[in-house]
Amino acid sequence: MAGSISEEQFEKDALAFLRANAKPRVEIRQRWGEGSDKISLFPERTPEEDRADLETARHWAQIRFDAGFGWITGPERYGGRNLDRSFQRTYDRLESSFEIPSQAVFGIGLGMIAPTILAHAIEEVKQKYLRSLYRGNIVACQLFSEPSAGSDLASLQTKAVRDGDEWIINGQKVWTSGAHLSDVGEIICRTDPSVEKHRGLTGFVVDMHSPGVEVRPLRQMTGGASFNEVFFTDVRVPDSHRLGDVNQGWSVALTTLMSERAAIGGGSGGSGLGALGTWRLIETVRQMGKSSDPLIRQNLAQVIISTRVASYTNLRAMSKLAAGQLPGPEMSIAKLSLTQNFTRICNLLSEVLGMKITADTGEWGTYAWSEFLLSVPGMRIAGGTDEVMHNIVGERVLGLPKEPKVPSTMSFE
Repeated sequence: MAGSISEEQFEKDALAFLRANAKPRVEIRQRWGEGSDKISLFPERTPEEDRADLETARHWAQIRFDAGFGWITGPERYGGRNLDRSFQRTYDRLESSFEIPSQAVFGIGLGMIAPTILAHAIEEVKQKYLRSLYRGNIVACQLFSEPSAGSDLASLQTKAVRDGDEWIINGQKVWTSGAHLSDVGEIICRTDPSVEKHRGLTGFVVDMHSPGVEVRPLRQMTGGASFNEVFFTDVRVPDSHRLGDVNQGWSVALTTLMSERAAIGGGSGGSGLGALGTWRLIETVRQMGKSSDPLIRQNLAQVIISTRVASYTNLRAMSKLAAGQLPGPEMSIAKLSLTQNFTRICNLLSEVLGMKITADTGEWGTYAWSEFLLSVPGMRIAGGTDEVMHNIVGERVLGLPKEPKVPSTMSFE
């Protein structure tokens, strides 16, 4: 028993809800040359498609939440049911057998921002946002990266200056996924430039509809615009929306970053493509007449082995979370494994397809892979670059010496 319901009764209730509100999922057996051959890592939609998808996703999130399945493990005072994680796993298993609208638009808000609000916000802010986030009423984004800071989050320059019971924010953020659809964002700002860079940061929840907030889409080399740059000009944020103590924003950021790497590393089971993508990869090798090439076969086997090992490693990390432990450096391993597997896949595709991956010949299943290939560099940056992940694994997992720091002032004379 957990709470006031048994797992058996919970499963019956969940199944009844799903049967009443969704259609059973029909297994799709894709055949080579049939249907869309589009395959990509990032959504490539028009603004109109984004809005339509959001409304569809929001409708499902709301009816699910109102039925008691929107935040199964969450505290009751914020709309959750305070049940064990095993109940969430049961529901996820059942829901996977039904056709429901994609909930990806809420991924950042629920996977990264909500846990940070729960851990660091005051009660007023928790009451204001947590229920709305899990019900799908609002969308949230993460405002960390900056043009001049790169992956060195502690070097960010966006400033927040205290003005009575408010803070005034000025600066720029970049590579912000979903900012154009978001209602709120978690932002880390510099509040004391006179101290060590890690110690002068503070986190806030900012209203993305506030005067002075400007969101501009960033066009990717894939042709889509999944990311944004966001400008803040004299944006006022109440002090009640501060996350944690003043100048203690680094610990707030770490809470979010570990949740982010868990979410990214856990994508497709941590393997890279998922079942359908793996089928496409194997079938591409076969259709291009390369299945008997010993080097191609060896590289394909290495991809499959590496993705399978990554999924098992990721399951170990997810088990740690299921046990109520905080995500740690193993999430960096999961994220790093994911991008390494993407790179292996791209190298294999380049060998198999040759020029067909760079020139559209109209042949099904060939040039379509180019969008995937062009998306991979973005994944190597998202959630911390591969280089940052290597440092974390080396220092925190293997116990290697820290990378030497570059002096802040250097003379090249």
